[in-house]
Amino acid sequence: MFYVNFTNFVNDKYLYGALFIVKRGTSMHIPDGYLDSTWSIATYIVSATYIGYAIKKAEITKNLERLSLLTVLAAGIFAAQMLNWPLPGGTSLHFVGGALAGILLGPLFGSLTLALVVTIQCLVFHDGGITALGANILNMAIIDVLVGYTMYKIVLKALGPSTKTRFIGGFIGGWLGITLAGIACGVEIGLSPSFPYGVYITVPVMGLWHLALGVIEGIITGMVVSYLSMKNPDIIFSER
Repeated sequence: MFYVNFTNFVNDKYLYGALFIVKRGTSMHIPDGYLDSTWSIATYIVSATYIGYAIKKAEITKNLERLSLLTVLAAGIFAAQMLNWPLPGGTSLHFVGGALAGILLGPLFGSLTLALVVTIQCLVFHDGGITALGANILNMAIIDVLVGYTMYKIVLKALGPSTKTRFIGGFIGGWLGITLAGIACGVEIGLSPSFPYGVYITVPVMGLWHLALGVIEGIITGMVVSYLSMKNPDIIFSER
């Protein structure tokens, strides 16, 4: 396993850096103090620009059906994120739901859903720092959503729509979405001078953990999408 292999580097700076990240929290909810001001401002600008575009382009007042589903899905994802998968070192990973939101609601409403969840978690439950809110929205509400949505569309276009292909598309979207979001998180904190370890440590740690445990995210996403496609296929707006 990834954690066991670290024992080969007992006297290596790589080991201490990896264990530091795992011990302080491998979740994509970046806390305050991990990003320097440049990265904090830059990610805020990118996230605010995209979310502002999504609000304008989505025409929320004309899509009340998706707006109502957005609130329900946001509550469901918020509750699902309370379930944590333990990792060595006293920390954990959890379900994100970005790909699921993108597949069910489309990329714009999906991003708005996760942005709402991440913002409430930050401001009310102190899960993720205020200075890192832009980065957390970028990783979970933009990258994860867009990658998950795109991969689902690619799979269905290549294999055709069916219960099986919807599961495959959901699995690949959920797995790859959270993996790339984790790598992006590793890049952001690794390139921040205020963080003690560089990208050669942060990217492998974040990438490999999310690559492995992203399988669980993919399975959950695929199962939910395939189940809804049988019970209420009209709810999957990305196929409309």
